[in-house]
Amino acid sequence: MRYYLIAGEASGDLHGAALMQALKDRDPQAEFRFRGGDRMAAVGGSIFRHYKDTAVMGIVEVAAKAGRILADLRSTKEDVASYRPDVLILIDYPGFNLKMARFAHEQGIRVFWYIAPKLWARGEGRIRKLRRYVDELFVIFPFEVEYFRGLGMEAHYCGNPLLDTAGEPATETEKLIALLPGSREAELKWLMPRFVEMERLMASDPRWADYRLAVAVAPNMTLRDYECWLPQGSRISLYRDGACNLLRRSAAAVISSGTASLEAALVGTPQVVCYGFNCITYMLARMLVKVKYISLANLILDKLIFKELIQDESSAPLMLSELESLVFDEDRRAAMKADYAQLRDRMGEKDAASRFAARMLEILRTK
Repeated sequence: MRYYLIAGEASGDLHGAALMQALKDRDPQAEFRFRGGDRMAAVGGSIFRHYKDTAVMGIVEVAAKAGRILADLRSTKEDVASYRPDVLILIDYPGFNLKMARFAHEQGIRVFWYIAPKLWARGEGRIRKLRRYVDELFVIFPFEVEYFRGLGMEAHYCGNPLLDTAGEPATETEKLIALLPGSREAELKWLMPRFVEMERLMASDPRWADYRLAVAVAPNMTLRDYECWLPQGSRISLYRDGACNLLRRSAAAVISSGTASLEAALVGTPQVVCYGFNCITYMLARMLVKVKYISLANLILDKLIFKELIQDESSAPLMLSELESLVFDEDRRAAMKADYAQLRDRMGEKDAASRFAARMLEILRTK
């Protein structure tokens, strides 16, 4: 069977690779073409475009690069039409993938959406397009099944693939603080200067004398992307062996909201989430986003497990104040870890990618 997959960021590349491997294990004749990253490429098949060449975030930032995005969309449509897959598998990335869903549907290509758009976070206006252009919807949070059913669309839930990639909770940590500023240029621009300022504040407090700071380098970024923000004399190190590995070693973490925050919760690392935007993007986002939390772990348990410092609150002094509580307050650490254990129970069993692949193949072979 011929599969075409589209992932637009690092987390999509991670989940796409696991799904591809699971499909490959069950379908010896599987052929893959994809937009994705290094992890998907390692599984096999042919890559059309790497996500790092097209990653853009923020309403204002997207508008500024509209011409490039439209050209990218046009060339992707041409590539999908030329490849003529048995199924197009879209992985999250809704702004781009909704357009691809419509195109594939009009071309008579079956459309599966893996990791559904978070309509519960940003409004339900897209549901009509999902119902019209997507043949099967696959979700990775248990509450999404009933949510989409209430909108008139059935969804398949087979677990959350992060349970496999994150592994078991860490049992021992070092005097290390993990810094995860994200995988996009705009995220680094917001958080890296604040990390540098936080390092300066920590240097004057003897409680932090033995602690080290380490930034997780995203797979799509280079060392230079981070080094350009570090002043001469900075002792912040750059870590290239995977965010989960760094989180597993760390006493606490400061994280840009996203998949990494959920990974930290599954690994068991106490964290504070920090996020900020261009001012115009932030004002527009406040009008569009309707959930009370921006972090997946907080959303899943519907409680504030860890702090979310947004926009002006994501300052170096407030980050450091929260880190002090996470590192030196044993009761706070214990309470957060207890919430993390409840979260893991809520998310189900491991081997989700395998179950998703089995369900997809069952549908492809019988419908």
